[in-house]
Amino acid sequence: MTKNDFTPGSESPVSMEQPFPELHPALDPHAAAIEASRCLFCYDAPCTAACPTHIDVPRFIKKIATGNLRGSALTILKSNVLGLSCARVCPVDVLCEGACVMVRDNYKPIEIGRLQRFAMDRFYEKPDPAWSTPSPITHTEKVGCVGGGPASLACSAELRRRGYSVTVIDNRPQPGGLNTYGVAEYKLRPQDSLREVDMIRSLGVEFRQALVGEGVSLEEIEKEFALVFLGMGLGTMQRLGIPGESLHGVIDALRFIERYKTSPDFRVKGRVVVLGGGNTAIDAANAARRLGAEEVHLFYRRSEREMPAFKSEYDRSKVEGVRFHWLAQPMEIIGFEGRAAAVRFVETRLGAPDHSGRGAVIPVPGSHYEFACDMVIPAIGQERLTTLLENTRGIAVKNGLVVVDRPTGRTTNPRYFAGGDCINGGREVVDAVADGKRAALAMAEQLSG
Repeated sequence: MTKNDFTPGSESPVSMEQPFPELHPALDPHAAAIEASRCLFCYDAPCTAACPTHIDVPRFIKKIATGNLRGSALTILKSNVLGLSCARVCPVDVLCEGACVMVRDNYKPIEIGRLQRFAMDRFYEKPDPAWSTPSPITHTEKVGCVGGGPASLACSAELRRRGYSVTVIDNRPQPGGLNTYGVAEYKLRPQDSLREVDMIRSLGVEFRQALVGEGVSLEEIEKEFALVFLGMGLGTMQRLGIPGESLHGVIDALRFIERYKTSPDFRVKGRVVVLGGGNTAIDAANAARRLGAEEVHLFYRRSEREMPAFKSEYDRSKVEGVRFHWLAQPMEIIGFEGRAAAVRFVETRLGAPDHSGRGAVIPVPGSHYEFACDMVIPAIGQERLTTLLENTRGIAVKNGLVVVDRPTGRTTNPRYFAGGDCINGGREVVDAVADGKRAALAMAEQLSG
């Protein structure tokens, strides 16, 4: 599939000059001060407990209320070095804002995410030299981080500020992982992800482009580094395993999101079918709509109740104009002259709960139908990227995920630690940051004896 496979359609839900306006516009200083003044500054703040990185929410909001924006940003960064991106992509409605005491009294929760963004935006407009100045290297041991995503970034920053020499090894031209390449642009723009990378680089973290396992082996990494952090995330999207998925016009959701984030002239037209029910499927559907698709239809093999996407994401997608189809399982992608032209579905019903706790999907005999389309975007989850570690280096792998001691991130090989999607199967950016930070603290303790 080439960049120019799709051209602007005759209709578009948003302006093609700006197809991805930000989801939550930034607060201006006056609005931020008013919102900050609503906070009760709870001493036992449930919002702090609900944050995986345990940002002191009342503290940073109080500093906004008193005009101390530098202090507010430093409070956030102390707990979460990726505070800028997390302010934009965190599902705050199920984390900090969902835990806000205001909700218990049927009041609107404090807009913690937007206040965090306000503080972090001001910080990046004029970075604090004391924060971004490299710490002196006070230890001889070097640490390597495999993968350039949020877990590795958090781990490397924490270790670097403690005086360790750290190198992040990633196979992509730009670090940042899914923050740079895989998060929908209306949530997080690549330039914002790269601003955080640049800040971490300014701390003295080295970034190196190489493909571990091919360009460089784990044996070579072990010779250079005393300890290694594995933060390589997950792999490519899982294949459907049905005929026709190699046709032109079929592109998995992560490649689709990466394509439009790295190719400004990428556009979509006609009718698009998205297959899947998670947050990535929702992101792809919304993006296709904004990129010019006349119609976007999302098909999920279970019912609305079982859909794993967050309710807020689902509700937003309906506003975007995405149409949803339930209890439909794809059986074949039908081509015409080498391109996807339709998807053949079978209706399903739900049986007794399976290993996931949701109703097992049972095809209904004789219920096949075809749905015409111009583009198909599968989004059924990512492959697990641990074949590099299978039966080697003494690192235990279970169900495709690295086995770790949760409080420390230490693997069964004491020279390796891990965090992020490669240990949890795919969660939020803030969870990866928390994993990286916990591992860094444990690695520093191990290196210091």
